[in-house]
Parts: sequence; structure tokens; C-alpha cells
Amino acid sequence: MVMELESLGAYLKTRRGRVTPVDVGLRTYGTTRRVPGLRREELAHLAGVSAGYYTRLEQGQAGTASRQVLDALAGVLRLDPAETAHLHNLAGQPAAPRLVRPRPEKPHPRVLALLASLGETTPAVVLGRRGDVLAWNRSGHALVAAHVGFDGPADPARRPSVPRMFFLDPLARDLYRNWAELARIHVAYLRLTAGRYPTDARLAELIGELSMHSREFAMLWAKGDVADCTVGTMLLRHPTVGRLDVDYQVWLQPESPDHRLEVYTPNDAASTDALRLLSAR
Repeated sequence: MVMELESLGAYLKTRRGRVTPVDVGLRTYGTTRRVPGLRREELAHLAGVSAGYYTRLEQGQAGTASRQVLDALAGVLRLDPAETAHLHNLAGQPAAPRLVRPRPEKPHPRVLALLASLGETTPAVVLGRRGDVLAWNRSGHALVAAHVGFDGPADPARRPSVPRMFFLDPLARDLYRNWAELARIHVAYLRLTAGRYPTDARLAELIGELSMHSREFAMLWAKGDVADCTVGTMLLRHPTVGRLDVDYQVWLQPESPDHRLEVYTPNDAASTDALRLLSAR
């Protein structure tokens, strides 16, 4: 299944639905409203465009929107920087983009050198644009995916997919005590990526597969949320070393912005000891 790409109009509609008149200082005078958020004409007025133009924009009939209009809409809709970037990405897409199948990703040598410099005391994973594992060190593998083969990233056909494991693999799901929180982040970041790469057939297939086989993913995807994913906390129940709390942080290389070096550090003494045990295995 190939997921249909998100349109600018669909995204605007979901964002419009989450902003109430009270949020933007409009008075409703107690009247019954048929929509949960702002009406089209209300959003248009606040953004300084005509209601007819905004309606055509939401219906995909207005052509290309200017940066000024998009920024005005983002301001009224209270979009954060990641959400605003996604809005601009969608606005820049062709009306009917043709999906293409990119070549398998290769991690940049500088990313691999940085991974090697961490040794085994600091767990780390190199992720591609779709969340495929391009490389990892032994402790990174032991921390997040000990039940899959360590050499998987070397073969593009067998690379572990973090989104697939997260939503479709019961063993991976059981690893996370804060699975629901992390699930929202995974989906929101995948939507941001889809806006950046609207013609990536592999990405569209991944989103379609997850939507078909994971009810939780489909529900989260329907919400339309967008977020970047650079730092956060993972609360784990590891099958070997038990409970541990780690922070993740993402390092990016300018030469390969699609590839993310995700590094994990302990939050407390018990987690430090647990990671030490993993790195010694």
C-alpha cells in the first residue's frame, strides 16, 4: 500500500480545527458552532486574505501561495517552527508529484567516523531519512534492538526499520515504558519528513504499511501533528539489564542532513550501571 501524500489543504484543515475562537480573541456570542475550530472565513480575516482565496487554497485551487500568506496563516494557527516548515514544504509541492524510488542510503564517512569515536561506552545509532538503521555500535544495538541481527544495517535489503519495529514488533514495543509519548513523536517526525520528501516512494510505502497494520499509527497519523525530533527521554524496561532511563540527542552533519546520529546517555546512577553492563557484553 502506498500512502497518498498529504496536501496543503488537508494540513490547513487539521490545524484550523485545533484553534478555537477564544484562542485568537474572537467572540462567539454563545452561538452554536458546527466546526470545532476556526471557520474558514475567520482564519482568512485574521490572516489578512479574502475568504474566497483561503477557501480555494484549502481546496487546492489557488495555485502557489506566497511566503507572506503562509507565514500569516502560520501565525494565526499558532504553528511552531517545525509545523511552519512543514506548511512551507507542502506549499512548494507540485499538484501531482510523481513518486520515485531512491537508491539505498549510505551513511556519510564523517558520520561513521563520529560513531566510531564514541567507542562502546556510549550507545549510538545512525538513522536514515525513513528511520532505517544505517549503522550502530554494539552498545547501541544492545540497548534498542538486541533481538535483531547486529549486521543488518550492512545490507540495505535487511536494514532494521525503527518505525516498523516501534509499531509492528511486540518485542520492541515492550522495551519502552513511555511508548505512547514516543509514538506521537515518531509519527509527527515522519510527517515532517514526508513533507520534505514528497516524491519518496519508499517513504510513502512505509507510511502506508504502518497505517494498514497499526491502528495506533493510523490514529496518530490522522491527527496531522508535526514535530522535529532532536532530544528526548526514553524510559526502558530492558530484557537484560532491567529498568533504565536514558536521554537521546541527535547530531546532524551538514553534508548529510538526512542522516541522524542518535546518542543515548543515562539519567541516573542505576541507568549508568545498566549501560556499563550492556557495553561490556
